[in-house]
Amino acid sequence: MPGRILIIDTVATNRIVLKVKMLAAQFVVDACANKEEAIVLIAENQPDLILMNMSDASADQHSLCHDLRRNPETAGISIIAVGVADTSIARFAALDAGADDVLAYPVNDAFLLARIRSMLRVHSTGEELQLREGTSRALGFEEQRSAFEGTASIALVTSGSMESEKLADTLGKALRSTVKTLRPSDVLRSDDTQTGQELIVVDARQADIQQSGFFGLVSDLRARPQTRLAMQLVVVPKDKPEIAAMFLDLGADDVVPAASDSAEMALRARRLIARKRKHDKLRDTVRDGLHAAVTDSLTGLYNRRYVEPHLARLADQSRKTGHELAVMMIDIDHFKSVNDTYGHAAGDLVLIELSHRLRENLRAIDLVARMGGEEFLIAMPGTSVVDARLTADRLCELVNTKPFNLGVDQPAIKVTVSVGVAVSGQIKPEKGSIGKFCEQADKALFAAKSAGRDQVAMSMSVA
Repeated sequence: MPGRILIIDTVATNRIVLKVKMLAAQFVVDACANKEEAIVLIAENQPDLILMNMSDASADQHSLCHDLRRNPETAGISIIAVGVADTSIARFAALDAGADDVLAYPVNDAFLLARIRSMLRVHSTGEELQLREGTSRALGFEEQRSAFEGTASIALVTSGSMESEKLADTLGKALRSTVKTLRPSDVLRSDDTQTGQELIVVDARQADIQQSGFFGLVSDLRARPQTRLAMQLVVVPKDKPEIAAMFLDLGADDVVPAASDSAEMALRARRLIARKRKHDKLRDTVRDGLHAAVTDSLTGLYNRRYVEPHLARLADQSRKTGHELAVMMIDIDHFKSVNDTYGHAAGDLVLIELSHRLRENLRAIDLVARMGGEEFLIAMPGTSVVDARLTADRLCELVNTKPFNLGVDQPAIKVTVSVGVAVSGQIKPEKGSIGKFCEQADKALFAAKSAGRDQVAMSMSVA
């Protein structure tokens, strides 16, 4: 689904120009002139990202930025300050007020869109982790959190220069941490020298950036299991926004101009480490606190106990945003005959493999659960009727086009599934509405089985 962007600018021309650009990029856009109007719009339709002109001192946008960051309901909104003077002091002031990044006028369109895409990815990840953590609290599991403190594990990737040595020294002193210096040729070695780094700073100030290999390095770091969760901060050449945009699209979490002072560098690094630690704690809460209680021991999927409170939170999210929510009920066709013919161990292998195929072919924010026996549930927030149908058809094909391996001395067998789908735009607030919604998906599943199995049926209320 498209991200929702709020533009705040006292100058009408600026608002119009930015709005046209954002609409052309397929975002949902609201716009206003001042703090008071922004507060009303945020309360009505909370944005995923705010483009805020902080150049007008009379508009008091710095205080709005502070207020949004202090409020738990709005603290997760990404904020880009635009129109700020292109000096390290001005950028630091905006960042210190709570902005996630600062872009001076004239804003390079390619870099702006790359920065927005990068921030929306972060917002989506944070939203998913918060949603999972909220469900864990509803189930009675909670973990104390600590603020950013202590020694951070930081690596500086550089081709070697006096400037890089100064950067390593600056970051080490500012963050009170040891900065490990690595060459580009060493950072991707398989001996795990880079494993466990919270922040990887890539010094890409070289004139010939194409020949340096740093583009491929950033992409590889994001793809590898050892480093994919590490934060990446790239120091980019000044006045080359197209290079900065490329790094963001390849997976960098933040970019900082080479001309930035040590205070700005340290502030950006400190924020990235704090985000990393927050996300790690949220992941740990889900993985450790809930694993035994709310996951199915055979497949590793969430179980029925987890589904009810999490669906309630998805429904609440649907009410607030107006985005559609899709629920699928999936049942393995003739599963009893698999157990009777090949044994229960073979049946377990089918359940495990089906779980893997479902989980690997859906988004991180989608809920995949085993409801019991051979029945599975999928909940997909922000999914239209058309997209839900396409996804259900795709999942059916993923199951029935590739045989299931039953182990040594057993033939691979064809397995099919039936799928029932229900989609709702805004879940009604009445008690028990989620149960009725799932009943619609169940009825659609029954219709798919009655029609001959190995197919998808949509709930009549949304077909």
